[in-house]
Amino acid sequence: MSRMAITPPSRKTPSRTTFPIEVRGSARLPLGMSAAQFLRDYWQKRPLLIRNAFPGFVPPIAPEDLAGLACEDGVLARLIRHDEKRDRWQVKSGPLSEADFATTGDADWTLLVQDVDKWDADVAALLDSFAFLPSWRVDDIMISYAEPGGGVGAHVDQYDVFLLQGIGQRHWAIDTDPQAPKAFRPDVELKQLVHFDPDHEWLLEPGDMLYLPPGVPHDGIAIGGPCMTLSVGMRAPSQAELTGDLADYLAERLDEDQRYTDPDLAPAKTRGEIDRAALARLRTTLPMAAGLDDATLRDWFGRFITRYRNAQTPAPPNRPLSAAGLLKKLQGGAELLHHPWSRMAWARDRKTAVLFANGQVWPTTPELAGQLCARDSFVPALPLPEADLDLLLSLVNAGHLVPHKPRRR
Repeated sequence: MSRMAITPPSRKTPSRTTFPIEVRGSARLPLGMSAAQFLRDYWQKRPLLIRNAFPGFVPPIAPEDLAGLACEDGVLARLIRHDEKRDRWQVKSGPLSEADFATTGDADWTLLVQDVDKWDADVAALLDSFAFLPSWRVDDIMISYAEPGGGVGAHVDQYDVFLLQGIGQRHWAIDTDPQAPKAFRPDVELKQLVHFDPDHEWLLEPGDMLYLPPGVPHDGIAIGGPCMTLSVGMRAPSQAELTGDLADYLAERLDEDQRYTDPDLAPAKTRGEIDRAALARLRTTLPMAAGLDDATLRDWFGRFITRYRNAQTPAPPNRPLSAAGLLKKLQGGAELLHHPWSRMAWARDRKTAVLFANGQVWPTTPELAGQLCARDSFVPALPLPEADLDLLLSLVNAGHLVPHKPRRR
């Protein structure tokens, strides 16, 4: 197979660009350009294949030492086998044993070992070549060893990665279409893509390096013989992780005496409503809330405040009611009582509303939400719209409302 880029038949029409996808590196310029140019034109923007990024490269760890490391306690390792005929994948997590390797055969398997730089000083020394990046941005060097046909399937990484070829050859295919589908297969433990339609393919030799920004679908397969690839991956915490940790950090340092206050409170127009004035006070109380839109802030606060300081939760009925069963009770004169442990609130959402009950949320109308929160018992007017009956049924079966027929005096 040629070292030139392969141009397979594709659904896409190549477009001219001023940014080449393949360059040649050297000992002086491992990136094939200055670090400043790489960061400006490629970093987190577009893939780049660098031929001869590390001239004469020899991996700092031998395959047998990598396998030995995978057998140690505390080392993150996975052995992945692929039955190509039946397209079945088997994943075994470490620590592995010699017996695991004795049954692998000579094709269609891969060993992945993470954080090798933490265990091997020679591997860690490779990070000096990436000193143009902040050290706190670098996560680890993961090393994969594969026999012919070995790989992990087409997938997407949510972080930047430099894929340095160490031993043998690996065929890489990528899809640079930003709109490429990224759904995962439900039948495989690995997060493999359901659809993968590459528009660039290469064969990498030792010393070649492929850079991929986050979100680029790719697939690497060992070709011809034993193959080792070193992956320098970046740290890329999600917004959820950042927000959660920041919230924990602030919560540990805030004074318990600083609480939600409302000295400007006006008489409530509608019982249970979380109005705009309340949202404005939240933004004053919580600096983190200042950048949230009304819908997000309202959704969070409605869930939170209806859970806050609840000692117990409502118990659902032993036997769930059907819609017909609930309607029969209502037609027979039953009223709907609030469970003592149910706490409700509601908020307007333009012409609609959302009802909160002990952290759960349901869409509804302002009229019904207001009626449910207005008093501890509720007798709906019949006949009921289907959507209203569905909501009441959900609340009954969740235990928030209890059908009760008053005794005659």
